[in-house]
Amino acid sequence: MGIVVLTMKASVIEMFLVLLVTGIHSNKDMNKKIKRPKFTVPQINCDVKAGKIINPEFVVKCPAGCQDPKYHVYGTDIYASYSSVCGAAIHSGVLDNSGGKILVRKVAGQSGYKGSYSNGVQSLSLPRWRESFVVSEGKPQKGVTYPSALTYSSAKSPAAKTGEATKAYQKPPVPGTTAQPVTPMQVTGATATEATATSLPKPSPSTGSTTSSLRPQPVGHRSWELDLWSTSSYASGHHSPRANPGFVPKEELSTQSLEPVSQGDPNCKVDLSFLIDGSSSIGKRRFRIQKQFLADVAQALDIGPGGPLMGVVQYGDNPAAQFNLRTHVNSRDLKAAIEKITQRGGLSNAGRAISYVTKNFFSKANGNRGAAPNVAVVIVDGWPTDKVEEASRFARESGINIFFITVEGATENEKQYVTEPNFSNKAVCRTNGFYSLNVQSWFSLHKTVQPLLKRICDTDRLACSKTCWNSADIGFVIDGSSSVGTGNFRTVLQFVANISKEFEISETDTRIGAVQYTYEQRLEFGFEDHSTKADILNAIKRVGYWSGGTSTGAAINYALEQLFKKSKPNKRKLMILITDGRSYDDVRIPSMVAHHKGVITYAIGVAWAAQDELEVIATHPANHHSFFVDEFDNLHKFVPKVIQNICTEFNSQPRN
Repeated sequence: MGIVVLTMKASVIEMFLVLLVTGIHSNKDMNKKIKRPKFTVPQINCDVKAGKIINPEFVVKCPAGCQDPKYHVYGTDIYASYSSVCGAAIHSGVLDNSGGKILVRKVAGQSGYKGSYSNGVQSLSLPRWRESFVVSEGKPQKGVTYPSALTYSSAKSPAAKTGEATKAYQKPPVPGTTAQPVTPMQVTGATATEATATSLPKPSPSTGSTTSSLRPQPVGHRSWELDLWSTSSYASGHHSPRANPGFVPKEELSTQSLEPVSQGDPNCKVDLSFLIDGSSSIGKRRFRIQKQFLADVAQALDIGPGGPLMGVVQYGDNPAAQFNLRTHVNSRDLKAAIEKITQRGGLSNAGRAISYVTKNFFSKANGNRGAAPNVAVVIVDGWPTDKVEEASRFARESGINIFFITVEGATENEKQYVTEPNFSNKAVCRTNGFYSLNVQSWFSLHKTVQPLLKRICDTDRLACSKTCWNSADIGFVIDGSSSVGTGNFRTVLQFVANISKEFEISETDTRIGAVQYTYEQRLEFGFEDHSTKADILNAIKRVGYWSGGTSTGAAINYALEQLFKKSKPNKRKLMILITDGRSYDDVRIPSMVAHHKGVITYAIGVAWAAQDELEVIATHPANHHSFFVDEFDNLHKFVPKVIQNICTEFNSQPRN
């Protein structure tokens, strides 16, 4: 029995040795046959955005010519995934316009992206975005395997110049079902052999956890994303994104959902109101044409908070706002709102509509931004049934640029029925043809879209944006002589402050400066020193009483050199001089020089001031520009009169 056992043990050992030797030879043969696959760098086009590529980290090759501005980039150093990958590489300095290899790594979304100009590329700003990426030199890191074929998020792959094979993204299969192979995306130039069907394996939880921070986060992770990405697929039986870490639902990465919200065209930053004719005479068909015109305007304008904003008022017997400036802040929503407008009917009371817009529409509550020009475009069928002149004058004086589009205007035989002849010229901001468009037929209205927008967006020519409140450089020339006294000097400063606070003060609006004089002169503050109303009022309070003689002529010359020489060319130059006595020097020649240089001079005399001298100093007509006050305590009574004269003079300028 013992001999048999030994024999069996020997046989087993012999068999084990044979198998071991055979396996070693087999492995050697396999090692000889298996060759390490060569890594192929995928090539992408300039317009490919990082958000379209699912891979969290990859090496790609960019072609030449990606410095073109049409390939948009958002951010600096860290870029929103809506950016062109290759454009971002050039902006960051990793590539130049000749192209090359880059390494791209996805990172978390940022709360904001700041635009900048770098390496010939102007990147744009973006409030926030859900996914970001960074770019570095295309040197693969040791121990990291990069994909030779990129996985895209949409059904159509961007055409790669090399015709590389790409993978379609596949959702993880429902447990208990068989994963079906996905047909690869069609790539220009790809052969049938290259386009082999490929499916993505379901990752393990550990894999998902390591890559989830680099991939776009599922919808449920941020409450503000819920209305931006569709969740309808989850309700129809697909797994929740939380149940499959590492996978991103296809709906989240569609082209439409990745579209960033436009900030608007900064070259056309206007607050725009369309006053549309909803009268019964226009008829349903022409009213639809009018709505299509508005939709075309909305499409052509890049609506957004940083560009143009648009609201609509419809008028018939009475006006009514359809929506205001802040209701819709992108062109798509605006077009949808225009489509829903229904005709009101009634008369064509455009004058009443203009009054409504002036009093109600351009308010801060309705989205008026203050710094943007106000524009009102009135569309009228034939002619208005009320008068527009007085309402339009009030609108112009309020800084509203009125444009008039007259469609199918009155014929010679119809002019007898027109309520207000030449109504368009009585309404518009200027009568030089810039603000008026006459359209022969409603069917030709669409042709006026581009001519109108070209004028609206030319903000330098929107003359009615300049009002008496926001378009002047005002220099106060203050008598600080001994006869004034400390108490009265403070009263004079209060008078200066009361006038100043009536104006819109900023670097681009009205600016204030001040000079005090006795025998000598000193600049208290210049036009460029203070850019807010609060700063101006504080600066006036800080002016100290000087005391001395009265050399008014020398003070006028000093103000021309030290204040008005630095006035902006597009500003009205206003000098307001306050004195309590006759000058020790000649005022005639300095005053003539001031008038010749276009400085409008107001002379205000108190107590012992010489009225004949005030009239010499003041701009013609002197009775509109010179004032005499019997005592300092009555100075405040003349503030409204001075303001009224300044504005009356401004508004009486010819409108041609």
